[in-house]
Amino acid sequence: MSFLSRIMVLKSKAHFSAGGHNRPGSSTQSSAFQGTVKKKSDQARSRVAIIIAGFSVVYCIIGGRLVQYGMASPEVVSSIMPADRLMASRPDILDRNGEVLATDIRTVSLYAEPHKIVDADEAVEMLATVLPDLDLKGTYKKLSSKSHFQWLRRQLTPKQQSQILALGIPGIGFRPEKRRFYPGGATAAHIVGYVNIDNRGVAGMEKFIDNQGLADLAAVGMTSDTPLEPVKLSIDVRVQAIVRDVVVNAVTNYKAKGAGAVVIDANTGEVLAMASAPDFDPNNPLEGAAEGWLNRMSNGTFEMGSTFKAFTTAMALDSGKVKLTDSFDARFPIRIGGFTIKDFHGKHRVLSVPEIFQYSSNIGTAKMADVVGIEAQKEFLTKLGLLTKLQTELPEVKMPSQPREWKKINSITISFGHGVSTTPLQTAVAGAALINGGKLIDPTFLPRTQEQADEVARVVIQDKTSADMRYLFEYNGVNGSGRNARVAGFDVGGKTGTADKVVNGRYDSKLNFNAFLAAFPMGNPRYVVLSFCDEPRSGEGGGTIASYTAAPMVRDIIRRAAPLLGVQPQFGDGGTALLQSY
Repeated sequence: MSFLSRIMVLKSKAHFSAGGHNRPGSSTQSSAFQGTVKKKSDQARSRVAIIIAGFSVVYCIIGGRLVQYGMASPEVVSSIMPADRLMASRPDILDRNGEVLATDIRTVSLYAEPHKIVDADEAVEMLATVLPDLDLKGTYKKLSSKSHFQWLRRQLTPKQQSQILALGIPGIGFRPEKRRFYPGGATAAHIVGYVNIDNRGVAGMEKFIDNQGLADLAAVGMTSDTPLEPVKLSIDVRVQAIVRDVVVNAVTNYKAKGAGAVVIDANTGEVLAMASAPDFDPNNPLEGAAEGWLNRMSNGTFEMGSTFKAFTTAMALDSGKVKLTDSFDARFPIRIGGFTIKDFHGKHRVLSVPEIFQYSSNIGTAKMADVVGIEAQKEFLTKLGLLTKLQTELPEVKMPSQPREWKKINSITISFGHGVSTTPLQTAVAGAALINGGKLIDPTFLPRTQEQADEVARVVIQDKTSADMRYLFEYNGVNGSGRNARVAGFDVGGKTGTADKVVNGRYDSKLNFNAFLAAFPMGNPRYVVLSFCDEPRSGEGGGTIASYTAAPMVRDIIRRAAPLLGVQPQFGDGGTALLQSY
């Protein structure tokens, strides 16, 4: 019988005794009994209240914790890098005028907790409706694993995140991250570089920044999402856009394998612009992996052809064994070791030093090198930095190549640009030393003042030699192969170079590497510009040599960029003032 049923029976008996049997003491007994019943009833109510209160407290605690968990970010452990570093900041990269070249933006990445996935097949099918390129087999393998965390897709767009949220798949979540964004796209790709999926520098100045200590700080967990001081480069993004445009157009218009160009401040060594094509978009670097990753300006080496004659001429003049007024017999080819050295456009007569430079005489240049000697030649090119690895911030720098043993034939061919392979960037740097008063200044992609440049500069040729080279650059610009690079008012001078490329161990005259080493304005050179065009199939006027490809590239760069660089055009003397002073 239940507790409540007993109470009812006892109440009935008590009522019966009170009404039908008027025995002595019955009233007292009834009162005592009623007190006992009331006491027990109160105790029962107290117990029930305590139980209810206990359950209420427990449910409140559980509810509070659920709310706390719902509002907090899920604590997951990244299988790629610690979770506290997914939001670590990188410094913005700016051009010399403060324009943003690279910055961080917030994004999210999709992850899964496989132990919470109810149906892996269904989850994969649903995700594929939002991410059509999803690796179905690989994703199913991740979702059906026994792990507690798996990345599914890094760096989603807001639209993708919204669509996946709407699917309501249990065990699927999002992790906030930072993604590197390059507003200019491919404009300065090979200079700025790019980062990997974990926001770590892989190439270019992005890698340089990591190499300066950012990667080490990240490795020990000392980075955070606090904004860092921006890194300003020497690059002028306006000039950079022009240079890249000219380079990309050269590949297309000249049907070339590749092309490149650089603009350097001749007095500070600052790189104002540099481009190599094909290139890539650092926002999606994988698309350019086939050809675009190679920075041909600093990480490609080429036989630079007749641009090397500028260095041979400077060597001869600086040695004191050759003067600008000297002449050399270029009537007959040079025969040595089974090889015949001849001129491409031979004049078959005695040529003065300026004429050797103007007509790009292999014979005359070789004879000037012979006057100086093999050891002195090797020493001079080393002093100019053409035989050693270039020192600069950019990580992608290739070591030049040279013969293991320098024989007479090597000395002759190297004098006109065959037998030694250098990077176009270091060729431009050495060229700057020829016209800036004789100071070799390592190039920099960071801002540098004139005072800072003077501290690191090394004098490699005499000031008189540099003056002579300015005259020869101007002379060739007015009268020689540099005419196609002239820009009215800006007095452009320089030296072309057309080198046959080596195929299967032999030079192929149908495949050229063209370059043009230029400076402007020649009266007081401020900038050096070097361009190259690799294996062009056509050029201006139908020619494929440097004067029809590389020289017009320099012309187009200077014509568009000189005003931005602050160079005021000078008209009236026809660009012959320097020549008349000699």
